[in-house]
Amino acid sequence: MKVSIKKKLDELNRWRMQKISNRNFLIILAFLVGIIGGLAAALLKGLTHFIAATLQNDIEWHYKYSFYLILPLLGILLSVLYVRKFLKKRKFEHGITPIIYAISRKSSRIEPHNVYSQIVTSAITVGFGGSCGLEAPIAYSGSSIGSNVGRFFGLQYKEITMLLACGAAAGIAGAFNSPIAGMIFAIEILLPEFSIPAFIPLLISAALASVVSRLLYSEPLFHTASTEWEVGALIFYILLAVIVGLYTVYFAKISTSVKSWFAKIHNPYHKVWFSGISLGLMIFIFPALYGEGYLAIQQMLDGQFDAIVKNSLFADYRHMAGVVVCYTVLTLFAKSFASLFTLNGGGNGGVFGPSLVMGGLLGFAFAYGINQTGVVMLNVPNFVVAGMAGALAGIMHAPLTGLFLIAEITGGYTLMVPLMLVTSISYLINRSILKHSIYTKVLADSGDLLSYEDKDRTVLSMMKLRYVLETNFVILRLHETPLDRKSDIIHSKRNIFPIVDDSGKLLGTIYSERLFAILLGEEEGADKTFEQLAQKPNDVVRDKENMEVVMTKMNKDDVWILPVVDEDDRYLGFISKSSVFNKYRALLVRQGHYLE
Repeated sequence: MKVSIKKKLDELNRWRMQKISNRNFLIILAFLVGIIGGLAAALLKGLTHFIAATLQNDIEWHYKYSFYLILPLLGILLSVLYVRKFLKKRKFEHGITPIIYAISRKSSRIEPHNVYSQIVTSAITVGFGGSCGLEAPIAYSGSSIGSNVGRFFGLQYKEITMLLACGAAAGIAGAFNSPIAGMIFAIEILLPEFSIPAFIPLLISAALASVVSRLLYSEPLFHTASTEWEVGALIFYILLAVIVGLYTVYFAKISTSVKSWFAKIHNPYHKVWFSGISLGLMIFIFPALYGEGYLAIQQMLDGQFDAIVKNSLFADYRHMAGVVVCYTVLTLFAKSFASLFTLNGGGNGGVFGPSLVMGGLLGFAFAYGINQTGVVMLNVPNFVVAGMAGALAGIMHAPLTGLFLIAEITGGYTLMVPLMLVTSISYLINRSILKHSIYTKVLADSGDLLSYEDKDRTVLSMMKLRYVLETNFVILRLHETPLDRKSDIIHSKRNIFPIVDDSGKLLGTIYSERLFAILLGEEEGADKTFEQLAQKPNDVVRDKENMEVVMTKMNKDDVWILPVVDEDDRYLGFISKSSVFNKYRALLVRQGHYLE
């Protein structure tokens, strides 16, 4: 059956290649990816909000504090159980980082189960109160849709990468009803260098996804809230940008710390209990941490400035402006830990949504606090919007995404100038302190990041040693002599021979020039064993070492070829500069295709 399907698919692809150019076919598939991505976004939003509404509508308000202690824990536990019981040995990851890794090191291939697994686990996590966002899961799901559509039709790396980006753009566009932001997100985060034709499929996928998602789930993320800005307030927008920029640096640093804490917990269920109980306690004290947190931001945009305290344990003090500001600041810092605990504890989501909430809280606390001084009166909703844009730009290293996303979802195009200033300043502050965003730092540390600032290093990092390993060498044994292996030595096409013992361990090497001299009588040693003739190599390459280390070893001693051994010093083969350069050229061609 599978053979028959594959045969028909091959016939379809042959017909397609004869009748339709790759560029036109890519546009057709962009339509398809956009529609499916929009359906996935609508499904995720609808499912998440159905779970949340079902849980909350059936609970009396005065009991909700108690349920906040257990619902997030239950959501994380169900997500972990789904991954371990249903996906079993299949790899499951979350966030934007694995998408970037797939482009850099996995030929843009993403496992098909991510199309639905990301939706199921994130809906459970957030619907039960996990303090994270839905945007990263839907971007991952959309990327998987694009990747697998490309693979299904037998496309090459360039086309698959473009469809993957189309899927991610469709996911973001559908989640936010924001097609421009979806397209820019794909360009800034996934396609850091691009050509103009790349706009067309991205625009198509993002636009269609937004239309489909709006038809199926029309509830906007935020209602229009911003108004005209005043030139006199510009200095305060700049000051807010500096504060937001510094906060994004803080968030990136604690993100690394929290990840390290959880890495020390090896039992996945221990992570669930620790994160779930901690999250429940935080939500009990700060109810705004429940779920995505967008409700609290919308209330601030609507002018309900005491709402964040109103539904908390401190509701009796909601009329005290100082309490509102302090409580908001505490909620802001609690949100950073709540989101990171949710993600590292086993829940599925992203920091995309929490970035918006943290920025909005910071913008509110800043403007509302200044207004209490009586020195000046700032438009609080405008600063909430600006804070959201600044936080997203700094944390993600994506100022254009932050700018256009917030402008689209809040109707804040009248704030374009302040948003431009806040996003650029926040991004520059974060970028000057932290070279990489939270999405790319892990990949940069491991050498897996596709970077265009250092192309040589990037191409080397993309190489796998096993693909340049050469094994067609004549192996000489310790007890043998040159006379014993005369025929093999003469007919060998290689000029170096590995000498190994009976267990396969490399003892040394010997070059053909010396062996020919011995066999011709120009040098003594015809009756000596290779154990006596072996020469220690300048260096050896371990099979786990990356190509940067390999080239450093070669350049240090100015050698053209080195033996490769495993961790037990067993001989595996040789690696030469010729094989590395050939692979290097091939990868450069592939990178060129990626950028077309």
